[in-house]
This record gives sequence, structure tokens and C-alpha cells, in this order.
Amino acid sequence: MPKIVILPHAELCPEGKIIEAQSGVSICDAALENGVEIEHACEKSCACTTCHVIVREGFDSLEEPDELEEDLLDKAWGLEPDSRLSCQALVTDQDLVVEIPKYTINQVSEAH
Repeated sequence: MPKIVILPHAELCPEGKIIEAQSGVSICDAALENGVEIEHACEKSCACTTCHVIVREGFDSLEEPDELEEDLLDKAWGLEPDSRLSCQALVTDQDLVVEIPKYTINQVSEAH
């Protein structure tokens, strides 16, 4: 089963976390199922950028983003070449290293 290494994030996962995920599950769902409360203001419907992550390792194992995801990523805070919306990036058979950016474009967190 592939592993997702979530790098430390001051608020969501201060110690970082290593989780196992089934192939075909989104990075967002895998994180949420393992206690990493990544924001997902649109309820994972590919309508916002709050679940934006940077895939530091394993990016090439993911399917290409569709045009809608690419358009939304253009609005994400801290966009990098290896950025994805975690609700759209499905785990394959390769391990991933994921960084959750410090900020989102939301002025107020959905969790508060």
C-alpha cells in the first residue's frame, strides 16, 4: 500500500505524519481519514483552492490535472510547478511526499 508523507505544518500536522492510502483515493480523503484536517471549503468538488498541496516527491506518478483544476490552481496561494488540488490528485502505487502550504486564499478558516 502506498504511503503519503505529510510534511510538518504548524497548525494541521505539527509533527508531520506518515499514512498509508489505498490506490485511487484522493490525497485529501487520505489525509482527512488519518486526522489531518486539510481545508476543503467546496466539499471536494473542485470549486476552490483550499485543499491546495505541493507534491514534493511522487508528482509524476499522479494523473495529469484536468483543465478545471489547472484554472483553479492559478488562483492558489504559493503555487509551485508541483502543486495540485488534493481533492483531485488520486494516489497511485507510488509513495508521495506532500507539503500543505501555510496559507490558503480563504481569509477565515472553515474550521473556525
